Amino acid sequence: MGDLTGPNSGIVIPPKNGAKLVFDEYNKTNPSVKIELVEYDSQGDGSKAVGLAQQAIKNDKVAAMIGPAFSGESAQVGPVLEEAQLPSITASATNTKLAQNGWKYWHRILPNDSVQGPGIADFIAGAAASKNAFVIDDKSDYGKPLADAVKGQLETKGVKVTTDSLDPQESDFSSVVNKVAATKPDSIFFGGYYAAAGNLLKQLRDKGVKDAKFFSADGSLDKGLIDGAGAPNAEGALVGCPCYIATADVTDEKVKKFADAYKAAYSADPAIYAAEGYDAATVLVEAVKAGNTTPEKINEFIKTVDLAGVSKQVKFGANGEVEAKDIYMYQVKNGAITLLGKASEAKLG
Repeated sequence: MGDLTGPNSGIVIPPKNGAKLVFDEYNKTNPSVKIELVEYDSQGDGSKAVGLAQQAIKNDKVAAMIGPAFSGESAQVGPVLEEAQLPSITASATNTKLAQNGWKYWHRILPNDSVQGPGIADFIAGAAASKNAFVIDDKSDYGKPLADAVKGQLETKGVKVTTDSLDPQESDFSSVVNKVAATKPDSIFFGGYYAAAGNLLKQLRDKGVKDAKFFSADGSLDKGLIDGAGAPNAEGALVGCPCYIATADVTDEKVKKFADAYKAAYSADPAIYAAEGYDAATVLVEAVKAGNTTPEKINEFIKTVDLAGVSKQVKFGANGEVEAKDIYMYQVKNGAITLLGKASEAKLG
């Protein structure tokens, strides 16, 4: 479940494709119990997601869910899934508070924003040597807490921080852009999704804010950032993510096998959260293989799973959080998103 056709679908389609790859591979083995993937396009709208969740539970009788994709819709759908006792694994929703609801059927296969935000901030203050940062958020359940986490960590590192917000539904960000230009920061962080990030970056560069390094997080890790800003403006932009994207030079056999299969199936390299979607689906397939076909039994299996996935070792804590905590940094180089490495180790050239 997630935004499959809306403005930020670029970060939801890859995990959906990764999951589909697992289910297709499993069904080709002609198992006694086959798995059907049902897609629910919420377009990132929380109210629409609630209706779709009710449809999934009451009409379609689904046994488990991968999603919801975004934090806002996850907060609204979570109580519905909990009441129905339907297990879920999100491959992309990172809001920290989602794990603080006491939900027993909810799981997250990636680190949350209390890990992502400080990880990116440490890179900004360390590898990027920032002394004067401007932090912007999109006022969403995802972007605002993430930006706050970045701000807080930057301040603990002695970085001067100025903040502002924007409305991603608008197209003219001149109010924020003018404030950034007047502040003359050496780094800019945006907490939000790639559609607004690309537009913001273009307007910043057009305004003459060219020397400040531009940073964002997982919501902006999509080619749409480059398309929206224009390749020259996006060059050098940096994006952190609690996700691992397989690159062309990957040597790990398991990751390479996944990347090759993904490209063969979709004529594209794996993108953001494709590996996480693949791992989430793998957990569900392993549950079914072990004879667990009811929501309750699948949920019990998820609680005890400990498997080597493509993105990480998959093991969940009592609150549904995955135990692995790595954050990765990516950079736009020559019009393409490239992996720099783990945020704690990556260097700028």
